[in-house]
Amino acid sequence: MIKKPFTTKEKLEEIAAVYPTPFHIYDEEGIRKNAENLYKAFSWNKGFKEYFAVKATPNPFIINILREYGCGCDCSSVTELMLSKAIGAVGDDVMFSSNDTPADEFKYAADMGAIINLDDISHIAIVEKTLGKLPEKMSCRYNPGGYFTISNNIMDNPGDAKYGMTTEQLFEAFRILRSKGVKEFGIHAFLASNTVTNEYYPTLAKTLFEVAVKLRDETGADIKFINLSGGIGIPYRPEQEPNDIFEISKGVQKVYNDVLAKAGMGDVAIYTELGRFMLAPYGALVTRAINEKHTHKEYIGVDACAVNLMRPAMYGAYHHITVMGKEDAACDHKYDVTGSLCENNDKFAIDRMLPKIEMGDLIYIHDTGAHGFAMGYNYNGKLKSAEILLKSDKSFELIRRAETPADYFRTFDCFDFYKKVTE
Repeated sequence: MIKKPFTTKEKLEEIAAVYPTPFHIYDEEGIRKNAENLYKAFSWNKGFKEYFAVKATPNPFIINILREYGCGCDCSSVTELMLSKAIGAVGDDVMFSSNDTPADEFKYAADMGAIINLDDISHIAIVEKTLGKLPEKMSCRYNPGGYFTISNNIMDNPGDAKYGMTTEQLFEAFRILRSKGVKEFGIHAFLASNTVTNEYYPTLAKTLFEVAVKLRDETGADIKFINLSGGIGIPYRPEQEPNDIFEISKGVQKVYNDVLAKAGMGDVAIYTELGRFMLAPYGALVTRAINEKHTHKEYIGVDACAVNLMRPAMYGAYHHITVMGKEDAACDHKYDVTGSLCENNDKFAIDRMLPKIEMGDLIYIHDTGAHGFAMGYNYNGKLKSAEILLKSDKSFELIRRAETPADYFRTFDCFDFYKKVTE
């Protein structure tokens, strides 16, 4: 597989003449096609709904595109709830899946009618005390523990994750919730991250469907939906094969028929809360080569840094790089591609074979449409970049302006210091 940018050098230079690098750019056409395919793939399930993981790309312009296809919002904090409410996503259009949750955030979620997905059994008492009574519809997050395996391959270690309830706690939580007036139930689980296999969702679904049948039989709970959460990954590396959402859906449908429909639960809705799969391939970080250094290694310094894309610095994540205009040139130069932070891990690539890079070249860093801009921070006083939407008609629109020094100092506005630095 060859990774190709979704736009051209000429278009990026046109944009950069208006909005200087670095910036994140998103492909509206690709986003729309992907959302359309997701809903086509799961059209066999009458109640299917995607709750986009707002934390992945918290931009209302992008989320509103997804909402045109029926997507809701999966929120994990009060600010994400506020964003969702501001764009009209309320009620059953919002899933509140948080952990270590302050009581006032449960109240905010309940006041906007969001479905509350409890991470721990102890939260039942907190929600009841905060609201006075429990909502009639609630969900619980399940963590079976141990290792999650597919075909004897270990995919992840849920037993080491802080999220969700044990099997025993899940059953007890359903009993308690039902005794306190909850009438409609959901189940949620996230057992592996960024899987590049069509088997993940069907395997997870089988686990959840079997638990759902037992919960109904043993607690009498009316289970309305099962949330398969996220975990469907993307091929960050060019040698990886992408997931096929239609094949994934067929696998889920087979297990649905074999387990749920067979047990008389063929009306249960399937929910997802995909973030990376929905947007990552349809975003890129565009930066420019501004420095080169020849010491013990060959370094190319760009005008972006880990503030703009934290994943490589945080845990060595791979992001493919294209030198725009040199797509067909030989990759015969070995570089570390770095940012300017005072941290040695501020590197977008290490020992990466690329075409010869000259100062001023546009560097296109792939697959940043999710968990890219969102994970940014302000270390070294660095400022977050603009976000640009490349529209389906190939025009472009600013959907978040770049931060300014005034933004950085804004939280000092109650002190004289703010006046000094902004004069």
